[in-house]
Amino acid sequence: MATMNFNTANSTFRQLLGNGLSYRVPPFQRDYSWTEDEWDDLWQDILGLFEDDGEPAHYMGYLVLQSSDNKRFDMIDGQQRITTISVMILAALGHLQDLVSAGLDAEKNAKRKEQLQNSYIGYLDPVSLVPRSKLELNRHNNRFYQTYLVPLEKLPQRGLNASEHQLRKAFNWFKERIRVYCGVTDSSGMKLAAFLDNLVDKLFFTVITVTDELNAFKVFETLNARGVRLSATDLLKNYLFSVISSEDTHEAELKALEERWERIVGLLGSESFPEFLRVFWNGRNKLVRKSDLFKTIRKRVVARDTAFELLRDLDYSAALYAALRDSQDATWDSDEKLALEQLLMFNVRQPLAMLMACHAKFYEHERTDFTRILRAVAVVSFRYNVICNLQAHEQERLYNDIAWKVSTGVYARAREVIAALRDVYPDDRQFKAAFAEKALRTANSRNRKVVRYILFEIERQRSGQNFDFQSAIYNLEHILPENPSPAWSYIEESKQDRLIYRIGNMTLLEASRNRDLGNGDYATKRQVYRQSVFKTTQAVAENYDNWDEQKIESRQKQLALVAAGIWKIDFGG
Repeated sequence: MATMNFNTANSTFRQLLGNGLSYRVPPFQRDYSWTEDEWDDLWQDILGLFEDDGEPAHYMGYLVLQSSDNKRFDMIDGQQRITTISVMILAALGHLQDLVSAGLDAEKNAKRKEQLQNSYIGYLDPVSLVPRSKLELNRHNNRFYQTYLVPLEKLPQRGLNASEHQLRKAFNWFKERIRVYCGVTDSSGMKLAAFLDNLVDKLFFTVITVTDELNAFKVFETLNARGVRLSATDLLKNYLFSVISSEDTHEAELKALEERWERIVGLLGSESFPEFLRVFWNGRNKLVRKSDLFKTIRKRVVARDTAFELLRDLDYSAALYAALRDSQDATWDSDEKLALEQLLMFNVRQPLAMLMACHAKFYEHERTDFTRILRAVAVVSFRYNVICNLQAHEQERLYNDIAWKVSTGVYARAREVIAALRDVYPDDRQFKAAFAEKALRTANSRNRKVVRYILFEIERQRSGQNFDFQSAIYNLEHILPENPSPAWSYIEESKQDRLIYRIGNMTLLEASRNRDLGNGDYATKRQVYRQSVFKTTQAVAENYDNWDEQKIESRQKQLALVAAGIWKIDFGG
């Protein structure tokens, strides 16, 4: 088993930028995107450090670096923060330069500027005597950073891309705050130098240094923070574009590819991209674990043509993935919308790779077959995931096997796909037993929606009426109330909490009637239930003259029998 080659340390900004270390944002990493909201948050945090009762330090979060020599580092995650602090220091140097130009302690301020520049922005190479910048930005931002910001040249306002404009605005924004904070006097340079000298020790990061992209990807899978999920997306982009990019790659070609990438990420969102990528890959290949995905892709995609092909396929599949995650997409007919809505409600994602493969195989020529598969998957998800709560990992393995067999032509008919689902279809005995014991805490909004759905489907089976289960004019009624009054004290308090959220203790009721009931006793509720429009609720009043644990269990077993007939797949023999 491969070892994880990385180390972790806490480092201040001074420690990061000292000792001749240099940092590079990979060329195809996201552009600089921070806005005034983020600048102001950072600035207010910084000012707070210098108040009388201020914190001794400010935590800046994770920084993920990649290096083979511990001298030159690729910045895999954290570039927005490091870039912003560097721009803020450059703005401070710009203010020192203005003080020199104004003749305010000019000689000392010039030395301060040179010292701070060497320490945190760049230095003179001792061998070649060529200026070296400590930070190199990505391909869209580095020219502006090195040409205008580092040497403190006059900043152009035209001919800039959107992220270069943000860098220019950031510089001007921080320069104005620093001018106001430090003033424009003979002592301002000393105050500013002391401010920066303290600040670089007060800003600290958790620095994770890895030796290669595979370990970086594993780190991203472990750290479940938003920015880190975005960086997992960047990691793949950097790899694919490095495979595609060569000396003879035309800039227009790269631009077109970047536009295609941005279209994919824009459609899905950067945070959702890693999950989409895994679903996409597993729909066409043997199952790959999340932690091995990047390693597998890097092993398989090593040439320009395969990288191009992967990008084209991702572009095509992203729209389908987004549609499968949106039941209201115009692509779907009413039956398909209903099944997809149920998968979203159940929070089930395991079938997505299989559904993408089945869509490619059946949708264009045999759409009814795709619809049948989709409806069968919704039934399986209800039985396996919602009611029986069985292992999702084993289910995913089966779905992936089906996806692979559909993609490779082993399964050519819908009935073969549906027959293969039998292995993750709990039979009636198992399903009814699980349903008869099921409790769903309806304080959770997702659970509340699922219980409403279950009860409305059973009502439709009983009465033949198709009520809108999402309508606000109907409520979910807990027969033994969620907050029982003393009238319910005949049920032990220790049992009440266990019984309240049993499916057998819940029924449907018009909102107007439900408001009047409150936490009333069963005799009062029973009279109201008799008048309900719902047959299932009327049946509670007709069949039970009192309400206790035995009645809840009895009713739930009856509901389980009905449910087994509703959520059912006929496998034919």
